[in-house]
Amino acid sequence: MSAAPPAARPTVVPFAAVSFAYFAYAGLVGTYGPLWFQSLGYSTFAIGILTSLQSATRLFSPYAWGWVADHTGRRERLLRLAAGGSLIASTGYFFPVDYTWVAVVTVVLYVCTAGVIPISEAALAHRVSSGGSLDVGRYGRVRMWGSVGFIGAVTASGFVLQAAGLGRFPPLVCGLLALLLVACWRLPASTEPLQAQAPAVGALSVLRQPVVAWFFAGVFLTVLAHTSLYAFYSLYLASLGYGRGEIGLLWAVGVVVEVLWFYFQGRWAHRLSTHGWLVAAALASALRFALIAAFGAWVVVLVFAQCLHALSFAAQHSACIAVITRHFPGRLRGRGQALYTVLGYGASGVVGGIVGGAMSETLGFASVFWAASAVALAAAWCCRRALQSERTTG
Repeated sequence: MSAAPPAARPTVVPFAAVSFAYFAYAGLVGTYGPLWFQSLGYSTFAIGILTSLQSATRLFSPYAWGWVADHTGRRERLLRLAAGGSLIASTGYFFPVDYTWVAVVTVVLYVCTAGVIPISEAALAHRVSSGGSLDVGRYGRVRMWGSVGFIGAVTASGFVLQAAGLGRFPPLVCGLLALLLVACWRLPASTEPLQAQAPAVGALSVLRQPVVAWFFAGVFLTVLAHTSLYAFYSLYLASLGYGRGEIGLLWAVGVVVEVLWFYFQGRWAHRLSTHGWLVAAALASALRFALIAAFGAWVVVLVFAQCLHALSFAAQHSACIAVITRHFPGRLRGRGQALYTVLGYGASGVVGGIVGGAMSETLGFASVFWAASAVALAAAWCCRRALQSERTTG
């Protein structure tokens, strides 16, 4: 990974706006969606099913979006379609008729939003790469705006929902998706030629390379461990007596350190190899989830655990984008990003949501985070194998 001066403002600002709006939406839904589902009277297991629907749609939807983007080159138009479809789907939350209706609305919403990140990340990576290598300094200064959007939405929404009630959740979702649609309309046209030379090998052939296969195994397990955070952290804290505002602030701590990491990562990236950062991130994840499980009632420990988010997520994410950019260049870029979403955030989320929901009901929320810590250790082993494979192949 390399560092370089910031990209020209007109080139990357629209991508920063898309990142800001999308992750504001993701922060709202990920943090308070489970609590809204709970307010509708659903059990913890039923909530686990609903949260796992996002991961279920990621098993197929991102790759479909990425395939179309790679073959048409119309990435900005597809982003507008995805954002518009998401906004329309979200209006169904105003009428939570029954569990089936909410589940169907959630599936449609997630199918649409699944296209935003693979397409926008592929387009952004093209603009901030040089010689086939991602410039993590430039990438981080764009991606940090996603973290700013996340922290703003989580913090502000926490106090809004505390004061006005969880019934305000649907209009907040619609408002942020409308902002995303506006941001997508302002994206510049793709600068990557549509008639670029066809790749020598397909995306699935690249996936079979040992270093890439071990990389994706590590991603799968690292994200599986983080499912405990995304699906059950808010519920866990609420069960311990924390208020919605306090829950929002604890989430915000993690994203503050995430922003700082993304902004300054260009100064630190050279200290480890890309796969070395992935090993460190998995080990940090194991420590983080063990602390949450053992010391959930200790605010100071929770704050420290949230600070580990800088490594367990931010460093891990940037390293993943760098690996994908290296192994999936040119016309494979959209599908590479899609495989990252499918293999990293698809099946892992389904397993984590369903198994975690069952474990929380029978053994308690702490058991979910103990299991996540063990899974993160397995992820560290896979990332180590990827590092060894990279050194072997040179």
